Amino acid sequence: MSTDTAPAVLRRHRSINRGSSIGLLLVALPVLLLAWLIVFPIFSAVVGTIFVRGPDGATEFSLASYRFFFTDSYSLGNLWLTLWTTAVCGILLLAIGLPIALYLRFSQGRLAAYVQALAIFPMFVPSIILAYALIRTIGPNGTVDLLLNAVSLPKLRTPYLTPWGPVIGLVWDNLPLTVLMLTAGLSSVSNSAIEAARDVGAGPLRVFISIILPRMGNSMLVTASFAVLGIFSAFTLPYVLGSASPEMMGPFMQRTFADMNDPLNAMTQAVITFGFCLVFGIFYIRSIARNREAQP
Repeated sequence: MSTDTAPAVLRRHRSINRGSSIGLLLVALPVLLLAWLIVFPIFSAVVGTIFVRGPDGATEFSLASYRFFFTDSYSLGNLWLTLWTTAVCGILLLAIGLPIALYLRFSQGRLAAYVQALAIFPMFVPSIILAYALIRTIGPNGTVDLLLNAVSLPKLRTPYLTPWGPVIGLVWDNLPLTVLMLTAGLSSVSNSAIEAARDVGAGPLRVFISIILPRMGNSMLVTASFAVLGIFSAFTLPYVLGSASPEMMGPFMQRTFADMNDPLNAMTQAVITFGFCLVFGIFYIRSIARNREAQP
């Protein structure tokens, strides 16, 4: 290396180091807020449920609250209902959102714009407003009942205050994000690949299975992860639309903490809920990491 180029290389390294330091400073505050508002409460909750005060006032290691949860039939029933609701909502969201996303990706014109506006509209409706709108529509003596009665048809067996009530509300509430994420994933499917498949005689079903679906696997996984994380810990819609017993984990935690004045068991329920959500969060993080590795 010549003496003329050495100072330039040193200046370049100093510039890179200065840029790295500025970048670290820019992300320091969000990382500290994340650690303070999310990471610290998680560790505090975990520690607070396994190190509890004994009868003599001393702190001791105990898994009694976890043993109680996994041996209590009512707690397990609430957990099972939450898992069932989450699975059903996830399947319905993909089954409803994917056809809408496909239509929006490959359609043009005013009708497609109306469909997109209708699919995204629930995003701007608060959950509590949506819950009461569903009650007035499909609840007892609601709009559907009045219309059926007007044409002398039997009353609707309402899903309100049944396990299907939160399913309807949660699917409607999470549909906009599902459609947006799936539509974004479909943007990676090039029109040239589809046209090439059609040129060799591939029908719509073959194009979907061989061209579109393989490129949608990652987007569907990310969409399902976001849906599960939102639905598993939902509170408003299950609280307003769901049955009192069994109930989903969100209302169950609130009632245990506020009505029963039992913060230890409420915190234990929160830790268990976080553990299930963490599994889907790991799937999401692995998917993002795999995408970054695949990028050139």
